[in-house]
Amino acid sequence: MRILELYDEFTKGHPVNKAVLARKYHVDERSIQRDIDEIRIFLSEVLADGKEDECKILYSKAEKCFRMEKNKSSKMSNSQILAVSKIILESRAFPVEEVNEILQKMVDSCVPAESMKLVQELIGNERFHYVGIQKEGLQDKLWEIGLAIHEKNLLNIDYCKGSSKRDKIKRVVAPVSILFSEYYFYLNAFIMEKNEEGRYRRKYDFPAIFRLDRIENYKKCKESFVERGSERFEEGEFRKRVQFMYGGDLQRVLIKFYGENPEPITDRLPTATIVEQGADYFIIKAEVYGKGILMWLLSQGKKVELLSPESLRLEMKESIEEMLKLYQG
Repeated sequence: MRILELYDEFTKGHPVNKAVLARKYHVDERSIQRDIDEIRIFLSEVLADGKEDECKILYSKAEKCFRMEKNKSSKMSNSQILAVSKIILESRAFPVEEVNEILQKMVDSCVPAESMKLVQELIGNERFHYVGIQKEGLQDKLWEIGLAIHEKNLLNIDYCKGSSKRDKIKRVVAPVSILFSEYYFYLNAFIMEKNEEGRYRRKYDFPAIFRLDRIENYKKCKESFVERGSERFEEGEFRKRVQFMYGGDLQRVLIKFYGENPEPITDRLPTATIVEQGADYFIIKAEVYGKGILMWLLSQGKKVELLSPESLRLEMKESIEEMLKLYQG
């Protein structure tokens, strides 16, 4: 039992001090050393598959303790762990308790022992001042809906579109992917309806988008769904065209950008292609789902002009006129 507890301490990344353990188990330090040697043999012969440098128990003179060190290639570098930590903190996607737990586990399992203090200091201030958007955790919901996607189970969901009870709706959906965009997780799912034979089929050709935190209840249906041929959902291709988390028909837009560098458009729209270039403008075509692009184009001010389709151009013009009224008189 003692050697198993000792091994558990090592795998968790905890420092192991012989004197402390000897007092805890009422044995001498030589007994603890023999346990450590047994674990070393186990790691080199059984787990490492003949590679001695794959996983080792090393002694740190500075800390006066033993630690388990994995092959450096399996660890994250300081820059990698810092980058991932910053992305998690900037996302604001988790409650404070969850983000602290995630970061701590990531540091404990991925960061080399000698770098732990430095990494903790680099992200410490931002962790202290972190304010999450979500008040309740989503990890269980993420996992359970992820399983439904993997197993192709239909879901019964209760969804709140807004703050009013009248905004609550019930849907049977075929979940196909989970996306993250600007603070929130989203479920992409096809809304289903029963045909004359009583079997579920897609109501629309394109998936709807549900904000995960607004799904109040969800339950697996007995029925599953099958994607055949052209019905197969390509998440990567869909993600390129749904930058604004609005569902709807696929739109082919033509945008005129006024300026010398079109990166604000091409970086935001993965499907963007420059079709014409002038002295002080670029004409760019792209594909997007729904009308969510309108709000983003409005945020670009006079640098962009939506050329087509005509229906979206008219909507944008009407929005600008309504905005202008707010500043008149």
